[in-house]
Amino acid sequence: MQYRLKSIISNYLPECIAKNFNDINAETFEKATEIRLRAEKPILIKAGIEIFLPYVVSCRDIAQTLELMSGYSLYAIEDELSRGYMTLPGGHRVGITGRAVTENGAIKTLKNISALNLRISHEIIGCCREIESLVAKPSAYHTMIISPPGCGKTTLLRDIVRVLSESGFNVAVADERSEIAGCYMGLAQNNLGNRTDVLDACPKAEGIMMLLRAMSPQVIAADEIGRENDIRAIEEVLCAGVKVLCTVHASSLDEVTGKPVLGELIKKNIFERYVVVSARCGPGTIEAVYGKNREILYGG
Repeated sequence: MQYRLKSIISNYLPECIAKNFNDINAETFEKATEIRLRAEKPILIKAGIEIFLPYVVSCRDIAQTLELMSGYSLYAIEDELSRGYMTLPGGHRVGITGRAVTENGAIKTLKNISALNLRISHEIIGCCREIESLVAKPSAYHTMIISPPGCGKTTLLRDIVRVLSESGFNVAVADERSEIAGCYMGLAQNNLGNRTDVLDACPKAEGIMMLLRAMSPQVIAADEIGRENDIRAIEEVLCAGVKVLCTVHASSLDEVTGKPVLGELIKKNIFERYVVVSARCGPGTIEAVYGKNREILYGG
């Protein structure tokens, strides 16, 4: 097995920070999902366990890191700063906090940056294999993936998109947060198959409608639905006869049903598959797959 993550990530960090990774076992580092740099706090790495490194991050360290990540052009990432994150080659996403600068009631940019959260993209080809016959082969199904944050629902969604695409379906991805495809300069960094089109960094509801009108998809995929306009957009997709693949934040199907907006969608009995994911045996643990009438098709 080749351990490359440490060298890749170090390219975007000042030497004073990167050298602190030398004492971390390469195999452990490959499992890292987050690297958090907070001003006046020690470096925190999440890799199944939390690892605090003794180096205390300064405001200057954060400024230098942001310069490296932006290619020494903060102006070039001003739009991304207004959304609170930026995407690096390879699909890695960097969350950014600081003081918001507003204009006409909208966030224009961030200044006095105080923290960076490097969320490391782990593409796992084949992670849906054990359930692909239930959600992607030989047919596409209206599928909802249910999971708490950080349990691998986006990774599973990405792999289902790939399988659908490779099975002959035209798939369109509304990738609002650049996490599914991991686009960099418009190009997907993750493998979504040869029949997949991605609309990057566009609000989900608007993105779904644009893809529906422009790309003639058979399946539309979106991550983390939940707002009322997301639901209205999905209903338009259903009326057009296009399959929906989406994720939601919850720990169970009952929890989703109890949510004010999502519960309305569930009660309409639209979805044909519900996939519940947890981190019980590590991120991406598939707890159960339920059918349209909540019958157990897998696990449970």
